[in-house]
Amino acid sequence: MSQKRSYKQYPQEFKEEAVALVTEQGYSVPEAAKSLGIATNLLYRWKEKQAQSASESKPAETELEEQKRLRQEVKILRMEKEILKKASAFFAKEMK
Repeated sequence: MSQKRSYKQYPQEFKEEAVALVTEQGYSVPEAAKSLGIATNLLYRWKEKQAQSASESKPAETELEEQKRLRQEVKILRMEKEILKKASAFFAKEMK
């Protein structure tokens, strides 16, 4: 009879600290995995997952430039709208 295999669950803090050993403290992945008692492929997966989530959370440089350009455009359009409101009110008074 076969039994279901149970996998060990690691807390998120443990995963983050394990990846920090590699990224911040200069350990190699095999060294860090051996000292923590985990498989190297597991640490590679945690590292990749953390890198993906970090890249997704930061907007790209082009997105930042586009946001800046769009904010400037909105500012100009709001000013133009106010000028048109004042001009239409002025011409409405003159027509009476």
